[in-house]
Amino acid sequence: MGLGENIVNEKSYNFALKIIKYSRQLRDANEYVLSNQILKSGTSIGANINESIYSQSKKDFVNKLSIALKEANETLYWLKLIKDSNLISDKYTLELLKDIDEIIRLLVSIIKTTKKDIIEQ
Repeated sequence: MGLGENIVNEKSYNFALKIIKYSRQLRDANEYVLSNQILKSGTSIGANINESIYSQSKKDFVNKLSIALKEANETLYWLKLIKDSNLISDKYTLELLKDIDEIIRLLVSIIKTTKKDIIEQ
């Protein structure tokens, strides 16, 4: 609907692939609960963005992207928690933090623009 060239869809998919690997690192460090939490929220972002592509209306589109944004913010929380607790490699965690920040910024921008379009119609 309003994802342009699906940049956010592509970035969230690549992020999900990284989160799967990251989750394995957490499991290897015997951090099973954190591994499951970040795996669920980190992969859900892209699933909701992908679902938004086939939304039935602009309001439905915004709703699905808003769910993706909530999942992205939850993922940000888990990443910060893991970073601050020094559970695994800071380098990879910092890379993921940069990625999720970019995804959040894109989602916020798309949601704001689409809401503006809805109001102006």
